[in-house]
Amino acid sequence: MSRENVILIGFMGAGKTSVGQALAKASGRPLLDTDSLIEEEASMTISQIFAVQGEQAFRETESRVIARLLDQTHGAVISTGGGLPLRQENRERLRKLGTVVFLRVKPETVLERLKGDTTRPLLQGGDVEEKVQDLLTYRDPLYEQAAHQVVDVDERTVEEIVRILIETDGSEEDRRVEDRREEAEG
Repeated sequence: MSRENVILIGFMGAGKTSVGQALAKASGRPLLDTDSLIEEEASMTISQIFAVQGEQAFRETESRVIARLLDQTHGAVISTGGGLPLRQENRERLRKLGTVVFLRVKPETVLERLKGDTTRPLLQGGDVEEKVQDLLTYRDPLYEQAAHQVVDVDERTVEEIVRILIETDGSEEDRRVEDRREEAEG
């Protein structure tokens, strides 16, 4: 892998943290998690920030953290919160920060992975299936705008995803890593 930063983006439940941990270990890079950096800066959890200060304050803190990383971080694996790429300024900063990899996930995979998870503020109350679908419909095109590379994660293990990332090294010709099993069957 090249020595620039590798930034993992995608929806909640896509595996950004798990893939980030495994990729950092496999590549000998440090792992930075933007949600952890935000919690550290705010001295409270993400859920508490949403409850006490609101989503807008959280998004502003996300933007400050990514701006700081742009100036200070090299050769790391960076796992982001699912909403970080929603702001245009953040998408631009992410692309300057390193190779941005969008871990794309289907709604049914998200629902399966997050079943019973009460730590996700945006999924609390109401029809969770509808919320996931609506959020993915809105966010996926924004993730794609930010990404240098897109990897479909459904039905892939963390190890398979890490292998893909190491093999493709985020190069432009490997921008779309579609499910090769579908191609083989087709």
